[in-house]
Amino acid sequence: MNSIILLADIVQEPQLRYTSDNQTAIAEMRIEFSGLRPEDPPTKLKAVGWGNLAQEIQANYHEGDRVILEGRLTMNTVDRPEGFKEKQAELTIQKIYALNGASLSSSVTAAAPVATPSAPAPVASAAPKRAAKAPAAPALESQPELDDIPF
Repeated sequence: MNSIILLADIVQEPQLRYTSDNQTAIAEMRIEFSGLRPEDPPTKLKAVGWGNLAQEIQANYHEGDRVILEGRLTMNTVDRPEGFKEKQAELTIQKIYALNGASLSSSVTAAAPVATPSAPAPVASAAPKRAAKAPAAPALESQPELDDIPF
């Protein structure tokens, strides 16, 4: 399954356009997210939303906004003027969430209420709850640790 969730900043204002055949809305924008390590430079990526989500992205999200994007990655091959082909990653947005709490939207599901710090905490029931015991993990034979993959 091809699925990705990114915490990113919008670095280019979303541009809305329409397909020529059936006038489906498409919103394109550039996003930026930090690398895995502090010394890694930030990565920029093209993000695309389709249909009603595209119109919502163009209306509600702007350059400088921090968002959580859920979608799928694709690799596109682009012919360069220098005579070679280049592969570029692109994120097709399925859901977008604003981190400021002002809006929460999705192309697939209805918007869910956003919890605010001033909301009262849920009340615990008076009946005591038993803690379920997790099954014991089987004993592992001694194996060398191979967690030194440099990601």
